[in-house]
Amino acid sequence: MPQVFGKLPIHARSWSTLGAVSSVEQDDRGVYCQCGDALLSVTVLTPSLVRVRLAPTGKLLPRRSWAVAKDDSEWSPVSMDVQETEAAIEIKTAKVRIRIERNPCRLVCFDQAGRPFAEDAETGIGWSEKTVAGWKKMDADEHFYGFGERTGLLDKRSERKTNWTLDALDYTTVADEMYQAIPFFMALRPDVGYGIFFNTTFWSQFDMGACKPGVWQMETHSGELDYYIVYGPTPAEILETYTQLTGRMPLPPKWSIGYHQCRWSYESESIVRKLAREFRDRRIPCDVIHLDIDYMNGYRVFTWSPKRFAEPAKLMRDLKETGFQVVTIVDPGVKYEPEADYTIFDDGLKEDYFVRKANGEIFHGYVWPDKAVFPDFLKPEVRHWWGDAQKALTDVGVAGIWNDMNEPAIVDRPFGDEGVHIWFPLDSPQGPADEQATHAEAHNLYGSGMSQACAEGLERLRPTERSFVLTRSGYAGVQRWSSVWMGDNQSWWEHLELSIPMLCNMGLSGVAFVGADIGGFAGNATAELFARWMQVGLLYPLMRAHSSMKTEQHEPWVFGERTERICREYIELRYRLLPYLYTAFWEAATTGAPILRPLVYHYPNDPKTYALHDQVLLGPSLMAAPVYRPGVECRAVYLPEGIWYDWWTGTRYEGATHILADAPLERMPLYVKAGAVIPMQPVMQYVDERPIDELRLRVWSGDGEFILYEDDGRSFEYRNGSWATTVYRVTAEGERTALHIQARQGNWTPPTRTVVVELVGVGEQRFEDDGSDRTLTF
Repeated sequence: MPQVFGKLPIHARSWSTLGAVSSVEQDDRGVYCQCGDALLSVTVLTPSLVRVRLAPTGKLLPRRSWAVAKDDSEWSPVSMDVQETEAAIEIKTAKVRIRIERNPCRLVCFDQAGRPFAEDAETGIGWSEKTVAGWKKMDADEHFYGFGERTGLLDKRSERKTNWTLDALDYTTVADEMYQAIPFFMALRPDVGYGIFFNTTFWSQFDMGACKPGVWQMETHSGELDYYIVYGPTPAEILETYTQLTGRMPLPPKWSIGYHQCRWSYESESIVRKLAREFRDRRIPCDVIHLDIDYMNGYRVFTWSPKRFAEPAKLMRDLKETGFQVVTIVDPGVKYEPEADYTIFDDGLKEDYFVRKANGEIFHGYVWPDKAVFPDFLKPEVRHWWGDAQKALTDVGVAGIWNDMNEPAIVDRPFGDEGVHIWFPLDSPQGPADEQATHAEAHNLYGSGMSQACAEGLERLRPTERSFVLTRSGYAGVQRWSSVWMGDNQSWWEHLELSIPMLCNMGLSGVAFVGADIGGFAGNATAELFARWMQVGLLYPLMRAHSSMKTEQHEPWVFGERTERICREYIELRYRLLPYLYTAFWEAATTGAPILRPLVYHYPNDPKTYALHDQVLLGPSLMAAPVYRPGVECRAVYLPEGIWYDWWTGTRYEGATHILADAPLERMPLYVKAGAVIPMQPVMQYVDERPIDELRLRVWSGDGEFILYEDDGRSFEYRNGSWATTVYRVTAEGERTALHIQARQGNWTPPTRTVVVELVGVGEQRFEDDGSDRTLTF
């Protein structure tokens, strides 16, 4: 954004930097080092979480309520030891040692083995005009992951990443700014791992050695450098702590984990009904139909087209009877209609809910309804108003909201003209009077604020049922309010391949419920591309196919019988895996673990996994090696340490090794770890078609454990203890394998069912599930 921010290259600026520590104060949470006029604050929040702040003026900025889920004062006190010498101040916790050199003032952390990490480089911390920055050393074998939504491959070493939300239409592998701005990453090398959360909502940027090899740099257009160091050493431990800080996703309704069908647009009631019939007649499972902007009356939010959707309530009832939930799109732009009787505009204008310029004029731009104004979601009262306005949708039976165009995406003149993408003036005031910001600080928060308004409003409007929320834009912590998709991709093989590292890096940034448009949004997929993309889509936490109005139809049956058959098989596999998947969602909601995981997540000490972007783990045990190129019918697969089994054939492999896997069009290579338990259910046409009367446990010989989580999948009663967990433990001794099933815990009782335990390649045993403790031996 050089033309907006007047940004000079990092090496071309004059920086003031920290000199010697002149005085030190400490309290029960950390130390405060005065360095001339500047103040360095180091606060210990947990044994593995440290907050570092540098105020060039000597005065720390007040807390912003939107920044993190937990303020410093909300963390329990930590046992720590502070020692001062002539050379340094050292803070020691049960996990790390933080050393602050006195002259010049520089910071470095050590793990219990004395290995350094997050170590200040020679420059350390600097400030210039309205910019602050920090520089840290990069280890030669250190690799970097996360950064929110990013194109390219998995490891971001030697790349520059900017945090500024924008409509990234037609993005490529070298795109920088994207729809999401999440200034968090984790750094991994053998036996050492840590995360950095850059606590700034202003424009910011990471340079991971692109400018100066061996040094990574963070920079923001704020008056203070504020970042958290999250020690691991494993990715799982880093994410567990990071999501304590920024929040975790709630459990979604189970139907939202099923298959979603979407297009811009299914533009009338008759077309939607025909679409629903096709799915049921063809026996292709589907739970959700999305309605894009054409369901509205003239693109006015919270309205229905009287011509195309004359009876929305009846449509919703009829769809629900056949097992479909409906999700409607909502954009933030409110049509500017001072002369019309449009309640949303009238009420927003009356209550002063729309963003204004610094001179007091209401800001307007152009989006789908033409001239539009935009709510200030930083204000709590605006979020409440917007959330309640969704009543126009929920009252007729809408079960979820899809928030789009909320970067926000705006042009400076009516659509159809050669408009230029703009955003609110950077000096526009936003937020309540007691916590007012300018748009320069609030821009990256706009999508998250809209998502929060949506999620909180839906819980008020649908208090007995979980709702589904989807957003295109967001900031760190957006997982508290919404799932996320990767925006407007293309029907390109390159975008199919990009989707896995994009979603994995989102998961490594704390956002677990993510997906990409299956088949590609823009352009025409071929039958082969669509089939391969549906196989990959099986793995996406959000499994949604979506296409643009300017493309050919992209439903599973339009590509011919062979592609339809492949799509049906993999969507059915998705539904069979729902007990396994739902447990992965529970793990994400309780620990922050990603659902879709790069191999480096579970094998961070294996250098072969560091750049491995084209294989992925779904949950802890199921590994996929998809095909991303046309005409390919075999591919190399890396199997990490341990024993692995081919999902389809049962063939046994011993890692760590590479194999050549057969992959005809009908087959996506899948592998399972030894000792795994994969719970499966019968195929259904939608999630709640009938009670699960048979639970099949597929078990692979070895040593392992799996915890199955269950609840009703619909209500909020799980918050009150209405849930159940069952621990399955596999042990192998010689030729015999035992499955020990611990007694079910929790207050929820599943429907009457038979449990079938299948030891893959050996045989199976059955019993009626009464929740009791038992052991089966094969």
